[in-house]
Amino acid sequence: MVVLGAVMSILDVTVVSVAIPKFMETFDATYARVAWTMTGYTLALATVIPLSGWAADRFGTKRLYMLALFLFTVGSGLCATADSINQLIGYRVLQGLGGGMLMPLGMTIMTRAAGPQRIGRLMAVLGIPMLLGPICGPILGGWLIDVATWHWIFLINLPIGLIALIYAQFALPKDHTEPSESFDFIGMLMLSPGLALFLFGVSSLPEEKTISANKVWIPMLVGALLVIGFIVYSFKPKHPLLDLRLFKNRRLTVAAVSLFVFVIAFMGAGLLFPSYFLQVRGESTLDAGLLMAPQGLGAMLTMPIAGMLADKIPVGRTVPFAMALIAVGFFSFTQVEPDTSFLMLEGSLFVMGLGMGGTMMPLMTSALKTLTHQEVARGSTLVNILQQIGGSVGGAVMSVVLTSKTGDAPTVPGTTNPVTGQPLSITDLAVASHQDPRVAQMPGGPELIDRGLHFLADSFASTYWVGFVLVLATFIPIAFLPRKKEVSHLADDQTEGAAPPVMMH
Repeated sequence: MVVLGAVMSILDVTVVSVAIPKFMETFDATYARVAWTMTGYTLALATVIPLSGWAADRFGTKRLYMLALFLFTVGSGLCATADSINQLIGYRVLQGLGGGMLMPLGMTIMTRAAGPQRIGRLMAVLGIPMLLGPICGPILGGWLIDVATWHWIFLINLPIGLIALIYAQFALPKDHTEPSESFDFIGMLMLSPGLALFLFGVSSLPEEKTISANKVWIPMLVGALLVIGFIVYSFKPKHPLLDLRLFKNRRLTVAAVSLFVFVIAFMGAGLLFPSYFLQVRGESTLDAGLLMAPQGLGAMLTMPIAGMLADKIPVGRTVPFAMALIAVGFFSFTQVEPDTSFLMLEGSLFVMGLGMGGTMMPLMTSALKTLTHQEVARGSTLVNILQQIGGSVGGAVMSVVLTSKTGDAPTVPGTTNPVTGQPLSITDLAVASHQDPRVAQMPGGPELIDRGLHFLADSFASTYWVGFVLVLATFIPIAFLPRKKEVSHLADDQTEGAAPPVMMH
């Protein structure tokens, strides 16, 4: 049941990616504007995650989990009714407020339930939606758009959310809340707005194309100052909103930093893999999603093995090998051309999937394994917010690099973009040729299309080089991962007065 909630949350981060062209057409909006349907969702996630640790302790995981499911489901229904792009963005924010709590709460419920000897295998189970979401999302979104309408990428959440709510009511035992800790209002007023402003500025980079734009640097600066202020302040109250004292645990710190760098590198560039198939190769939304399947298959093979090994072998001995597989597979995408062999690309995605399955969950296992029962909720919140920030920063960085590269493409005289009113570039013409064969019949059409496809492929290759360098940078914090057997403190759950375990489903 917990995995079901996580699947819905993560799928909706990626399922919208293939619907962006449809939103542009339906709402007559630019790409930069439509991209906020994804950005608004992730901003809401980052804003609400810091509150989940305290709220779980105060109100109980069952009540809060069901509230998150309810908000997510209602938000999904409202998204399907949107009549304008601004409405859709607003409803996506509401959806993200619920979705942001599902993953950290799910991790808390399952970590407390697993016991000290099974946390590695537990993380492998919880990792299924985290690793397969980026693969299944584009496939599901492409299929629904092809056979129905874009509304169904949101409507499909309604029956799933209803079933999950009913099941949670009966499957999860009643909450046994203890006297609540005082709520850190000062911390909330600094951290949540600070994160939202900083990520808003970062996410505005692809649209503004320069960090000197007021829409970029002002929210980034104000957000950074608020976050820095929170960091300084958070060591003063007894119960801070985000417990940075947990970083005194060296193993948690090393694992969290490794995970943060990994997410920036891999998730940021990973969002661009379907875009290459859509824009350069001219594949349909469904086929582009299906072409990502080998990555999921590779992850499915190694994830259970990595989960079992994480309970027996220090992650410092296994994760470097998994990261090496990711680096090898990633390198192939730095060489992409308009006609690169699909066999090579699919093989590279499979190898990267093998590495993914052996990297993310062992890192999370290492981060949470040395925490006590009382620290689990705060620890999972800390890990999740670092992961969310890393994904947002990585996605923005990769988008900025790709946008700046494609923005240098020469324009075609005598053509006009119907949305922006600006002359079409050779890359715009190349992408348009996939949907409209008449483009090739215009004077000089075949030559312009060929130039555009090569320019676009080179832009993707340059962007993947940035991602590849970041992947290599991940080896630095990974080198400090523990190479000796870790001692789990979750056995403290069994002490007198500890909260009863939650049944796993």
